[in-house]
Amino acid sequence: MIGNLGKILRNAVIVLIAASASATAEPGLWVVEGPHATVYLFGTIHVLHKDQAWSSPDIAKALGSSQELWLEVSDPDDLTEVQALVKRYGFDQQHPLSTKVSEADLAHVDEAAKSVGVADGEKTFEPMRPWLVSVTLADAMLIRAGYDPESGVEHLLLHDDLTHGKPVHGFETLDQQIHFFADLAPALEVSLLKDALKDFDQGAGKLDALVDAWSRGDDAAITRLVVDDMKTPFPQLYRTLFVQRNERWVNAITAMIKGSGVKFIAVGAGHLAGPDSVQNALKRRGVRVERVAATN
Repeated sequence: MIGNLGKILRNAVIVLIAASASATAEPGLWVVEGPHATVYLFGTIHVLHKDQAWSSPDIAKALGSSQELWLEVSDPDDLTEVQALVKRYGFDQQHPLSTKVSEADLAHVDEAAKSVGVADGEKTFEPMRPWLVSVTLADAMLIRAGYDPESGVEHLLLHDDLTHGKPVHGFETLDQQIHFFADLAPALEVSLLKDALKDFDQGAGKLDALVDAWSRGDDAAITRLVVDDMKTPFPQLYRTLFVQRNERWVNAITAMIKGSGVKFIAVGAGHLAGPDSVQNALKRRGVRVERVAATN
């Protein structure tokens, strides 16, 4: 759950593994072809250790041949807009955190905050809504574990020579992504905070496992660690964040296929895993999707 929450503030993703990795151990890449169009699908994860190598012949080839880059949002680095949206939707001065959560959870927040260097502990989070507290603690935990929010594929893709000068499009806006959490029912917000606190206590082990699974192209493990991690405890939120979004993206992708040119799509790895994945949604519409075989 931490990784999904962290996306809202950072919208950054894991970089690719080194080119020296074995042919069978690299992140998954899929291709969809129409009469005059080619669309690549690449799954991403949200943060990475600083300077982790990213290279793959298949992905470099796909990027080099593309004329357009598609991300979840077109400008994930726009911190000015993110900060304005968080200020608008993430704070509730009239109803402080202590009026929304139990004393036990409040003490848990205080302990977690102080453990990552927030001197005033829970008091710093008093004006925040529970969803924003979840995001903030998740981000702090990952940084403490050595992950770098600035080392992500979306950020690197936007500054890479292979994509320089190419149009960049987003399936969504930052406002839409913030609203996925800002519109949560109060009880669900609190449940997510409880879940985030559990993840905080466990440290970065879950993300470490996810990074490893992603780097090996292990779709089953990604499904378990991302999809099932949300679908089982929060089925309604899973439908909102995965099923419905995937279907909307597939509407856009099917239109791309009917057009022309080469497009490279990079979205969260969880959207390309599990029974409700983008690939399966395309297949249900009769669209053929093939995994690109890894090459040395």
